[in-house]
Amino acid sequence: MSLINTEIKPFQATAYSKGQFVDLTEADLKGHWSVVFFYPADFTFVCPTELEDLAEHYDAFKQLGVEIYSVSTDTHFTHKAWHDSSDAIGKIQYPMIGDPTWRIAKNFDVLIEAEGMADRGTFVIDPDGKIQIVEITAGGIGRDAQELLRKVKAAHYVYNHPGEVCPAKWKEGDSTLAPSIDLVGKI
Repeated sequence: MSLINTEIKPFQATAYSKGQFVDLTEADLKGHWSVVFFYPADFTFVCPTELEDLAEHYDAFKQLGVEIYSVSTDTHFTHKAWHDSSDAIGKIQYPMIGDPTWRIAKNFDVLIEAEGMADRGTFVIDPDGKIQIVEITAGGIGRDAQELLRKVKAAHYVYNHPGEVCPAKWKEGDSTLAPSIDLVGKI
């Protein structure tokens, strides 16, 4: 079953964020745009490149009112140790959620149970707590923060402009489409 347009499920977790441990629930992901960014494990190879890329684009996401939440099945203690020992991860200002019980990974259907880790899953959640974008990639394929930012901008646009849609390669300021019977067969 697709998670698109479904409401995020309840969870409780602890995150490492800005030098502190903070408790979070699904309620913290509502009322603003959120990106939930699952990755397999701390102290690995592709993961730090992705998380650093997000950290380097974090201000652009914040300007759009988007909070990023990275999630792995590691603990919040492990996130702190990684943050303190890695130059790349040390750049992170967004919450790093620990999911050692696998609850969040199961809620988002990205748990690789046999390995105790999550797939590389990216979820964009609107202010109503509904999932608008789902992207899951294989473990060896890193994601691109700029492309995610473009998709978030498109999701914002569609959310704020009912009746309009963003075509392929749409960028902020580009023309959109207004689906209607008159457009059928014209594109």
